[in-house]
Amino acid sequence: MPVDADREVPGLIVKFGDYPLHHGGVGAIRSLGRLGIPMYAITEDRYTPAAASRYLRRAFVWPTTGTEEPERLVEGLLRIGRRIGRPTLLVPTDEEAAVLIAEHQDELGGRFLFPRVDAKLPRRLASKQGLHELCVEHGIPSPQAAFPQSYEEIVAFAESARFPLVAKNREAFVRRSRPAVNGTTRIATREGLLTLARDWGAQPGVILQEYLPREEAEDWIVHAYFDADSTPLAMFTGVKVRSWPPHAGMTANAYVVDNPELADLAARFIKQIGFSGVIDLDLRFDRRDGQYKLLDFNPRMGAQFRLFENESGIDVVRAMHLDLTGRTVPEGEQRAGHRYIVENIDLPALLAYRRSGYTTPHAPARASGTELAWLAGDDLRPFFTMLARFVRPGAKHLYQLWRTNRRGSTSSSTAK
Repeated sequence: MPVDADREVPGLIVKFGDYPLHHGGVGAIRSLGRLGIPMYAITEDRYTPAAASRYLRRAFVWPTTGTEEPERLVEGLLRIGRRIGRPTLLVPTDEEAAVLIAEHQDELGGRFLFPRVDAKLPRRLASKQGLHELCVEHGIPSPQAAFPQSYEEIVAFAESARFPLVAKNREAFVRRSRPAVNGTTRIATREGLLTLARDWGAQPGVILQEYLPREEAEDWIVHAYFDADSTPLAMFTGVKVRSWPPHAGMTANAYVVDNPELADLAARFIKQIGFSGVIDLDLRFDRRDGQYKLLDFNPRMGAQFRLFENESGIDVVRAMHLDLTGRTVPEGEQRAGHRYIVENIDLPALLAYRRSGYTTPHAPARASGTELAWLAGDDLRPFFTMLARFVRPGAKHLYQLWRTNRRGSTSSSTAK
């Protein structure tokens, strides 16, 4: 049954920051573009994979860093909106974009469509500290965490901390302007923590979080779209097989797996906090106590959202477009057993996971179908553009991420 989309309302992929190889944006362009919806995107240049898609009507070249003043970003969005010339759905692909849209709803609402939500909520959800506080407030399991405000507090914390632990950047916007770590970083020893902390400045923008042993855990993801009443119109659950950097980064390989308990947990939390829109949740099932612990809440489309689609052809981006244009969102069961692979990062992830001790007993032995992040028979150019841009700088970037993630671990051997 074909999806009854309003083809008079285009979509705009909104991203702030320099990350041209983003398969999630390409996936959204394809998903809506295949329905005949005109698609536009903000890109770093004219030679990104998104700009190469046959489903993109126009790329608006606008290099940003994510550290610009909000007024400048709002002005730029409005300028693009005037060029498109009609009400347009905004599809943010990063926390900075999601937060900006929520906090400037009045200025943007006259020209764009997007879910309306408490203006302060997306920033709080994107903040590691804000999310942890919400979890505590609403009884949602999450790892134990500390939020040191100075080097002295880190020293005091290290005296009684249980290692290994995990360090993450605390706030969405600060990770671009003053990142403490390059990503989720496992720290094995007290000495390793203090060594890293010396570079974090007078006010370290980090969260120090309990490490959930990979040998005793399984990583799960939830993607969903909630309407204005915080009711799920599309809800999906899956298990993450591999990520890059290993155990701490972007999904590289995942399966759709039915998990009603996890879906109920997510729906209850969203109802309690009153969120509306697309969500991408990362949770870790801790086999030691049988709890799903919420690690990350992305108040926007996740890069791997195309893993999930129901029997009616609905993913979270399509659900958002249908709902905000007054269409009915068709129901249907998710495609259990379906697999998603991100070609350029799954191979290094596969090599890294061979001796990691991490297992996914809930992943099916055989996929019922596979979707590739980059390669699509009806849209080949993004794949080849990705290859052309990835080979040298991409390999260097992956290596740097891997080294950063290992710094805390290797410091333990030198400290012994």
